[in-house]
Amino acid sequence: MHPIASNSLRCEGDKISVEGSITIDNVVAMTRHGVTLFEGSSLVIDLANVAEVDSSIVSMLLEWLREANQKNFQLHFVNIPESVKSLMQLYGVSEFFFSRYLMTHQSIKNRLVLSNTARSL
Repeated sequence: MHPIASNSLRCEGDKISVEGSITIDNVVAMTRHGVTLFEGSSLVIDLANVAEVDSSIVSMLLEWLREANQKNFQLHFVNIPESVKSLMQLYGVSEFFFSRYLMTHQSIKNRLVLSNTARSL
């Protein structure tokens, strides 16, 4: 069974939804696939539909940030599950991560308003 088969990255406009489990069994394929979706100048990564995780999800998110920085590309994260937040705390990256890359509901609304305004021009 291919690792991406039951887990997916769904891209809709400037948002990628991560769905399913992210574990050591599929993290390499999911990481590589995610990087191929980096287009434009920024993306929002939505983790609301992430199911089972292990510590490898932290390495995936950090690798995506590294790739994005190399390409002068902005990533922002929303709907981070408590299990992922706990892993980030355990590995000492939560403060770095949340201070720079976490989007709040208000910033998402502002971004949508700006995006819709730009499209109507």
